[in-house]
Amino acid sequence: MQRDNQYEISLKDDKIRNLRNSEVLLSTAYLASVEYITVLLYAKKVILEQNETYQKQSYRNRCRIATSNGIMDLNIPVIKNTGDSVKEVRISDHNNWQVQHWRSIETAYNSSPFFEFYSDDLRPFYEKKWVFLWDFNNELQRVVCKLLEFENEISFSAGYEAFPSNGTIDLRNSIHPKKKPLIEITPYYQVFEQKFGFISNLSILDLLFNMGNEAQLVLKNTALNLGLI
Repeated sequence: MQRDNQYEISLKDDKIRNLRNSEVLLSTAYLASVEYITVLLYAKKVILEQNETYQKQSYRNRCRIATSNGIMDLNIPVIKNTGDSVKEVRISDHNNWQVQHWRSIETAYNSSPFFEFYSDDLRPFYEKKWVFLWDFNNELQRVVCKLLEFENEISFSAGYEAFPSNGTIDLRNSIHPKKKPLIEITPYYQVFEQKFGFISNLSILDLLFNMGNEAQLVLKNTALNLGLI
C-alpha cells in the first residue's frame, strides 16, 4: 500500500513538472475548479477531449461552490444514451436546474466583493436553454477565461485515444471530484473562511467572486509555486 501511495505521488509530481513543456489532454468541465483552470491557462498547449464516452459523477457536469452551510455540488442533469460521446450528451430540463443553480450561486456569493461585477456576464447562461452539455460548458469556459483576461492555445481531440501518445499528459480523469487535487492552490479570501477555514479547489466562480481581478494573481502565484512559469 505504501508503495502504491509513493508511486501516485511520484506520478503526480512528474505530471505537474512537465505541464509547461507539454500538451495536456483535459475533459470538458462545468465551471471548472481552480486546479483545472490553472492547468488550462499555464500548460504549453491544451487539448479538450471531445470523443470520449461520457462519464458521470465527474466535473463534466458538476461544479463545487461554498455556501453558508459548507460545500455544495451543483449537477447539470443530462440525458445520456449508452455509448454517447461527450459531445452528444444532451441537457435535461429536470427540476428546472438553471433556476436552481443560479439561485444557489446568488445565495452563496451575493455578499462576496465581486458578485455584482461579474453576475451580468454569467446570468445569461442560466436564462437561455442549451441543448448540449459540451456547447454549454465550452461557451461558459470561454467567458470565464475572458473575465480572467487569460488566453492559451486550446484545440480539440481528433479522435479518442485511451493512451495518448507523443508525450501528451492525460488529465482527463485525474482532475476529479473524488480524487485528491494534483495542485496546491494559493489560499485567497473567501466569504465563509472564518466559519470553515480556507476551502481549496472550488469552482473558478469562487475565486472570481471573492477576488475579482486579483484572481489572476492567485492563479499566477499558484503556477509560480509549481514551476509552471
